[in-house]
Amino acid sequence: MASRRRGAWWAGTTALALAKILDNMEIGHNVLHGQWDWMRDPKIHSSTWDWDHASPPAQWKRAHNQTHHTYTNILGHDNDLGYGIMRVDERQEWQPRHLVQPFWNLVTASIFEYGIAMFDLDLGEHIRDKRKMSTEKKVEVRVALDKARRQLTKDFVIFPALAGRGWRSTLAANASAILARNLWSHSVIMCGHFPEGVQAFELAELDEHETRGAWYLRQMLGSANISGSRTMHLMAGNLSHQIEHHIFPDLPSNRYVEIAPRVREVFDRYGLPYNSRPLVRQVASAWHRVIRLSLPNGWLADTNRRNLLPQLRRLTSAEVRPTSVTSVGLTGFEPATP
Repeated sequence: MASRRRGAWWAGTTALALAKILDNMEIGHNVLHGQWDWMRDPKIHSSTWDWDHASPPAQWKRAHNQTHHTYTNILGHDNDLGYGIMRVDERQEWQPRHLVQPFWNLVTASIFEYGIAMFDLDLGEHIRDKRKMSTEKKVEVRVALDKARRQLTKDFVIFPALAGRGWRSTLAANASAILARNLWSHSVIMCGHFPEGVQAFELAELDEHETRGAWYLRQMLGSANISGSRTMHLMAGNLSHQIEHHIFPDLPSNRYVEIAPRVREVFDRYGLPYNSRPLVRQVASAWHRVIRLSLPNGWLADTNRRNLLPQLRRLTSAEVRPTSVTSVGLTGFEPATP
């Protein structure tokens, strides 16, 4: 109502950004995981919750809870790893289109809310494979479009209209808050599976009848944490404890900080890398991986000032020699002590 005043604009924009972050990260994500279903409170039950987000809850739960948490970091099965549009592991064949993946990652970060909605629909696979949509998929698309329409109407039509003559500043404030929420959410989620040192897996590496223990190990090697204060953990929806979350996805989020030291003891006992860094370092590491893998394996190491032009021609012609890559498998870890 008073957004034409600079102080009120900044206060309102900041408050709205914080509200959207908390609604998506600390409340929505964790409620839809069923972390609070044990309370039997219909207001915060995973079967009834709706959030301030473009993704319909049922579609998000299927894509995230069922697919991502089951096939964590398995190339070709976990679209949450790169959202199906990026090269996220050295074993993936490099193609010239990967050169622009840092740009696409920035675009995805800016419209993250709607990128997640598209990811939940598996639209990337349909477009790449030129598949026709089934009747069921068309229904899902209509449901997602209706949810997105309601979000857009609320944020960019109704609330600006309520501001009367100040509609332009309110529109700018809402857009700024949504952009801040998208960039923050994208950064936190990137830190969970993208930083350097996080493992990705091929389906061939996994036993057809994967044991529960092997599943736990894959979650541990395929996730990374963010270290920081309690406030930072709250704003991250406690996804700053991504390792603990992937081991116990339905544990109430406020308990992750309590079990983290015991989880780390297991890592130390078996000589496993517990990937945890401050937010800035973890975000930088994730972006470093995105940029590094936008280029062919070994391209940077082979490039210097003398051969820069021939190396650039190699990129545009896609004449890139393969580089052998080794990776840590899911077996062979022994306890450090008896």
